[in-house]
Amino acid sequence: MGWTKHLGKDNRGSRPRCVLLLDGGKEEVAARLTRLVGVEDVTIAGDDIWQPRGKPVQKLDGSWDTTTAEEVELDKPTDLLPLSTSERLRNWWLAASENRPRTPNWDIASTCTIRGAKGLLLVEAKAHWNELARSSEGKRLAKSASVGTLKNHEKIGTAIEEAAVGLRAATGGSWRIARDTHYQLSNRFAWSWKLASLGTPVVLVYLGFLYATDIAKGGNLFHSEAHWERIVKGHCEGVVDSSCWGQWLDVNRVPMLPLIRALNQPFRNCGD
Repeated sequence: MGWTKHLGKDNRGSRPRCVLLLDGGKEEVAARLTRLVGVEDVTIAGDDIWQPRGKPVQKLDGSWDTTTAEEVELDKPTDLLPLSTSERLRNWWLAASENRPRTPNWDIASTCTIRGAKGLLLVEAKAHWNELARSSEGKRLAKSASVGTLKNHEKIGTAIEEAAVGLRAATGGSWRIARDTHYQLSNRFAWSWKLASLGTPVVLVYLGFLYATDIAKGGNLFHSEAHWERIVKGHCEGVVDSSCWGQWLDVNRVPMLPLIRALNQPFRNCGD
């Protein structure tokens, strides 16, 4: 059984490509991420920290260490942020901690240097149209939701609205991010804004993997960076200020930069 099987149900499409992008020597991976961002004032170095860290590793006893390929939730203890920042993120997003509620998890997160200061690179990746289309939905709430879940649902709505107000102030544009529509898009921008408001510079990359024929065909594929950019902007229309992409946003004098990037990351799901 090859390494991709140890990614569970996400063993095709964007997930294994993110893992491959971060697989290799630290200087090599840092250079890849720096090229991906492609902005002079943003660098990733070999001593930066990123997650995932590469492919699952088979141990001598035949078992597999999958922690290297795990995605990250930034409100949990992580080497990517000071513990105090993670705690402030959790308190901003959640009202109750029963049953260990999940928070937005990131396809790629890495420390980096942004305009001379330590910051975070956050990546949301897609490999075919359906991955993006599903993210147009609002946050789901089961009819049998517990009291704690209901409280968290309300708190999340409040947090995203706070971010929308902050982003309007930063850009002067129209922001309609919300809990009840385009939830994934909304939480990506909300968390990026919140990190910046807490003093952490952020680069947010919407990454499209090109020609992911292992999971999609024809019109569901992304064929070029221009094609991916049109798709992202169409997806964001009426939710995100369309002028924000590629522009430095000033969040209380802390920089935030949303980017659209595309990459042809070779991948064959052949069990190797």
